Amino acid sequence: MDSKDRFSNRVEAYAKYRPGYPKEAVDYLYDEAGIRPGSRIADVGAGTGIFSRLLLERGSRVIAVEPNDAMRSAAEQALGGHPNFRAVPGSAESTGLPDQSVDFVVCAQSFHWFDRDAAKREFRRILKPGGKVIILWYTRRTKGNPAVEDYERLLHTYAIDYKAVSHRNVSKSMLLSFFGEGTMLEQRFGMQLKYDFDGLKGFVLSSSYCPLPDHPNYEPMMTGLRNLFDRHHRNGVVIFDYETEIYWGEVL
Repeated sequence: MDSKDRFSNRVEAYAKYRPGYPKEAVDYLYDEAGIRPGSRIADVGAGTGIFSRLLLERGSRVIAVEPNDAMRSAAEQALGGHPNFRAVPGSAESTGLPDQSVDFVVCAQSFHWFDRDAAKREFRRILKPGGKVIILWYTRRTKGNPAVEDYERLLHTYAIDYKAVSHRNVSKSMLLSFFGEGTMLEQRFGMQLKYDFDGLKGFVLSSSYCPLPDHPNYEPMMTGLRNLFDRHHRNGVVIFDYETEIYWGEVL
């Protein structure tokens, strides 16, 4: 399946169950990376607008660039009434935005889907002189927590292409090459999420590698998820630890 179509049948789960980002990470972008209220930002691969909302709350102007019609419609439905928000059809490789029209390009949980060389050329084109690219995602810690370790085994057993589509495939050397040697800055922030069973199931179903009900792996995966939750929950929730990773700088 084309990466731009992978989430078409997961939009409701994505909008409802995907987490946001810790306040400390957003504070860092405004305090250290230079985003300001009023900054014009292209949120590329904006999905349902999860990160766009956080930028709008700080007073920035956001153009959500999203190739998937269903995801973009969900973002428009959620945020379309905001005067500083606009959603456009487009991709990292071809945003459709004018030359030198934005102060920042933000890629939240989306960079691993891009053709990096084509995206780099496009970001250079649409950024104003001195503009920055910000890449961020959250990574689940896979060790040190029995629930998370069981969850990781479950994904490797039943998920369709979990290893192939993970943003963990984006290496540090790839990022350094994208930004240019000596130009990239980075920061990390911890994040802890508590899931009841419906929240955990919804998060799994929002993931492009999760089998859907017509796939033979769906029922055993859901059974395994239920058993995992029953083994590990405390007071009706399981706790997963995440790390928000931020990489930013000029694209030379």
